[in-house]
Amino acid sequence: MSDPEDRPPTFQDLGLSEPLLQALAGVGYEAPTPIQARTIPPLLAGRDLLGQAQTGTGKTGAFALPLLQRLVLDRREVQALVLAPTRELSLQVAEAVHTYSRHLPRVDVLPVYGGQPIQMQLKRLERGVHVIVGTPGRVMDHLRRGTLRFDALRMVVLDEADEMLRMGFLEDVEWILGQAPTERQTTLFSATLPAEIRRIARRYLRDPVTIEIEHRALTVPTTEQRYLNVADRHKLDALTRVLETEESDAVLIFARTKTGAAELAEKLEARGYAAEALHGDLSQGQREAVLRRLKARQADIVVATDVAARGLDVGHISHVINYDIPNDVEAYVHRIGRTGRAGRSGVAVLFVTPREQRMMKEIERYTRQPLKPMKVPTGADVAARRTALFKESIAKTIAEGDLDLYLALVEEVAEEGGFDMAEVAAAAARLARGDRPLNVTLEPVPEAVPRAGEGMVRLLLAAGSKAGVRPGDVVGAIANEAGVPGKAIGAIDIYDDFTFVEVPVEFRAQVLARMAKAKIRGRLVHIREAAEPRAAPSHPRSRGARPAGPTRRTRA
Repeated sequence: MSDPEDRPPTFQDLGLSEPLLQALAGVGYEAPTPIQARTIPPLLAGRDLLGQAQTGTGKTGAFALPLLQRLVLDRREVQALVLAPTRELSLQVAEAVHTYSRHLPRVDVLPVYGGQPIQMQLKRLERGVHVIVGTPGRVMDHLRRGTLRFDALRMVVLDEADEMLRMGFLEDVEWILGQAPTERQTTLFSATLPAEIRRIARRYLRDPVTIEIEHRALTVPTTEQRYLNVADRHKLDALTRVLETEESDAVLIFARTKTGAAELAEKLEARGYAAEALHGDLSQGQREAVLRRLKARQADIVVATDVAARGLDVGHISHVINYDIPNDVEAYVHRIGRTGRAGRSGVAVLFVTPREQRMMKEIERYTRQPLKPMKVPTGADVAARRTALFKESIAKTIAEGDLDLYLALVEEVAEEGGFDMAEVAAAAARLARGDRPLNVTLEPVPEAVPRAGEGMVRLLLAAGSKAGVRPGDVVGAIANEAGVPGKAIGAIDIYDDFTFVEVPVEFRAQVLARMAKAKIRGRLVHIREAAEPRAAPSHPRSRGARPAGPTRRTRA
């Protein structure tokens, strides 16, 4: 393990307030990403900042957390503006701000973008909001109408500035910055820094702190990278099937939280695996003991969190399994670097739930390597693997010899009972297997959870709980207006200002067409296909009662 004095920074070290730390702990973020560790302190201090970082490195948290801490919550005025190139990114940033603010007094965040009925936005602006997250065009529209005022604006964030340049928004961005107070904090994030972006930075940022996060290439060419589509509720069964069927040495499994790591290790132990937990709640002595057992091959499986696994260097780890998808792409690279060492081959498996498809694509883009699809092993696969291993153990025992006593015993049983020798051997084999029979009866696990465009499609309705929308309203409108059977409608997630709903892909066209003029709760509601979110949003109001992480969602 690494020297405690050289330990990486924690969120507590960065100066974040207790409500924000509670929110981070609630979503399982143990430690800041490199971009967060370097940007949060200067942003909390009020400095302007120019940050160069790829998507998926945690930059949303890097600017959203200081932004929330610097808000004056008893002033119901627009104090922060985040400009984003697309409506999808605007929604994702707004969702992240909601997530991080869950332990603060009410923080009002309004996403504004074209295509959404402007009347809804006008009503929210009249009531007062703290943070605006929007696309340049719609923000300009509100400024020109006089419905958005910058009198109290203290913070401006330009997110994915190079993408706004590519989409032709840079003149709009400059016009908006020209309307903002000169005494403000300005933060600019961009994956690349072409000349136009550098010009914007020179003109509108005052003595900025410059942060550049290097895009590291993946340096584990001997590691085979795979992914497995699986629903949350099937992950444990899928994991045990993978463990049963993969020819492995030591296995390192990553969970997102300390509690998750401890619980998963316990569940694996209950299923007969020699599993150990490795997380931040263990003492230094306990962690060292786990590592000693792993190195001595007394433990086959370690379930770890990202922080606890830092400094872990065990040469015979053959598999890294990302049971929970990492919070940022660099964490993925660090995780899978634990296998395939010293010229050995290794396997990395990423479990991907439906909501995490976007993050998987970010991982592929960042590593510049496609992940290979992997099917959930079937009961027959598990039985075949058990049989093969049992045959190997029998052959090994025969090769070792010293069987005279047992041969005499088998012959006696066969002679005294009139049994065939093969029957006696089969009975002995069955006794030897005990409570682990060769044949298996397992609950069916879907081979794959439908991705966007495969089986189910995710739609976004521009109305949420503040408009009185309930799950029954969504089901009724889609069933009645679009002719979709109610039982075919999938997950429904309702937020303050918008709603996500899943429908079978074969109904996509007719839902989009017939719902174009449909009303929910007496008002026209814009509907379109949604992009997969980068991370699970906070506190949707959904039908059904099965919890799945920080959200509650189910299928009809």
